Amino acid sequence: MREIVLDTETTGLDPFQGHRVIEIGCVELVNRFPTGKTFHCYVNPEREVPAEAFAVHGLSADFLKAKPTFAEIAEDFLAFVEDAPLVIHNAAFDLAFLNAELERMGRQPLARDRLLDTLMLARRKHPGGPNRLDDLCARYGIDNSRRTKHGALLDAEILAEVYLELIGARQAQLGLGELATDGGGARRADIAARRREVPLAPRVSEAERIAHLAFVATLGSGAIWREYRSDSSSLMQPAASAA
Repeated sequence: MREIVLDTETTGLDPFQGHRVIEIGCVELVNRFPTGKTFHCYVNPEREVPAEAFAVHGLSADFLKAKPTFAEIAEDFLAFVEDAPLVIHNAAFDLAFLNAELERMGRQPLARDRLLDTLMLARRKHPGGPNRLDDLCARYGIDNSRRTKHGALLDAEILAEVYLELIGARQAQLGLGELATDGGGARRADIAARRREVPLAPRVSEAERIAHLAFVATLGSGAIWREYRSDSSSLMQPAASAA
């Protein structure tokens, strides 16, 4: 199953007052695992960026004026998301802005029934608790230290981790092993080895074992089986002497 975790940054709070999308970030999940595929772009809003919006995301009109317009990136964006469900925190906000941009181009809006709103998931799972993205990061121990300002791709990456916690997929993954961190900060799964209390009885008879060792002796001193069978040397030596 393919899902797209998505976030936007905008010039304000209401697209019906002329505010526009200025950044889009998407992260692809397949079967609840990040694939490493992302979509990210800055967008020229063709208008000024109010000071209060700049304080949130740090994207100025001067920075954005050299970026493509939404109409210029729309095809690439739609090709990336395809018809996958869209995982968004406070989905109604982002959907309103994206659909306003699409309608401005005369394109079909994104359907509401493909949305999965993590804010609603969080409210059902943690009723009464604070459920902002930063609050959920604190609740689940997710590192958001890089989030000094809002950024669409970074927020989508963090939201992907929060989403997996909300639906229990992270716990399901941890059932296969314990997550550890290598020297570069990447996560890996360390699988805990378990020993049987009573070892299984050998399936190879003594006659078969001796026949195997005798065959290995004919392969010479470089036989790789010498590295795996410590008792092979005792049978190889007589065979070599006989030769």
